Amino acid sequence: MKQLSDFDIANMVGDDFIPDDIATKKLVRTQLHLSKRIPKSDTPTPEHTTIDFHNHTEEEAWQMLAQVAASGARSATVITGASGILKTKFQQWATDSIISPRIVSFHPLNNGSFEVKFHKK
Repeated sequence: MKQLSDFDIANMVGDDFIPDDIATKKLVRTQLHLSKRIPKSDTPTPEHTTIDFHNHTEEEAWQMLAQVAASGARSATVITGASGILKTKFQQWATDSIISPRIVSFHPLNNGSFEVKFHKK
């Protein structure tokens, strides 16, 4: 949410606005109903999502996993492929990385994919 400056408020109210203190600024923001004028995001957080690491680099796979972990999703199916470095890397990331505290649990679904559960955001 954008923090309004005195200049922004003066443009909305008029040139005669001179803020004396914090209380005046809060009063003006309340009277202008600014919280109702700035729309909130309508994009719902998905409960479950699928991530496919096929044809992606290690960096891209890491970014995709970090994005889902930060999105607020409750669970994800991570397709790593049956062999390759990304299967090993995913297991390392899930157990020992900066996103591992966000992961409640993960278990293999088959030889090339995992079911991941995330903490609530």
